[in-house]
Amino acid sequence: MLFALCGFWNNMEEMLVLQNLRKIFNRNTIDEKAAIDGIGLGVSKGEFITVIGSNGAGKTTLLNLIAGTYPPDEGKIFIDGRELTLFPEYRRAKYLGRIFQNPLMGTASSMTIEENLSMAELRGKPRGLSWGVTKKGRERFRELLKTLELGLENRLRDRVSLLSGGQRQCLTLLMATLSLPKLLLLDEHTASLDPKTAEKVIDLTDRIVRENELTTIMITHNMNQAINFGDRMIMLHEGKIQFDIEGKEKKHLTVEEVVKRFGEKLEDETLLCKPVEG
Repeated sequence: MLFALCGFWNNMEEMLVLQNLRKIFNRNTIDEKAAIDGIGLGVSKGEFITVIGSNGAGKTTLLNLIAGTYPPDEGKIFIDGRELTLFPEYRRAKYLGRIFQNPLMGTASSMTIEENLSMAELRGKPRGLSWGVTKKGRERFRELLKTLELGLENRLRDRVSLLSGGQRQCLTLLMATLSLPKLLLLDEHTASLDPKTAEKVIDLTDRIVRENELTTIMITHNMNQAINFGDRMIMLHEGKIQFDIEGKEKKHLTVEEVVKRFGEKLEDETLLCKPVEG
């Protein structure tokens, strides 16, 4: 499914298409670096892709380009058949859900749980002067929070600052997917959590993505996560896609096989970590 794309694109089965995407930092200096170097990529509707690569491979830069955090130097970006290459970040908000590594980034600490959910529900929609949290909305939020199995459905009016990092990341995941975005971007969203909490968050992620058939790109430093979750796995190195694997080939892939084939490009030891017990 890796291909170089050029010219007009009209395949409505692809939720995301990147055409010859390129981003250079510190251009015309001794520190010039092609963070993303001519990437062409198509992601089908409902597809769950995991992305691995050592530090500096271009993983987060890729998500930043898709999200509009900064524009590409070359290439085009299409989401659900619409070119968004020149759209600023705020105009892409209605298409995207994004979760970062830091659990503090996805929620408003001074607001309550129900206020955060209400804000997420209105993302990308016109807003009026009516009450932010209605009785009907509160009941809906309570039912949604029950699915997290964290007891948060009984704490709707608690401030988010009172939650643990894992609880906040689970809430952030619920918020990011509440309006069923066209594309869900996960930027190492379990990396700062303890192993037990990380396992809960990744299992919850997989369930929400599958149940809602969300098109998802998940960056991870955990090779086991990359192999065990998702339909397809991509490895980035020096801003280029080194391999793109899916289907039965991915299902039977092992950490040892990846290390044997691409070990010299996997400089970050966390990529090679083994599953943690307990």
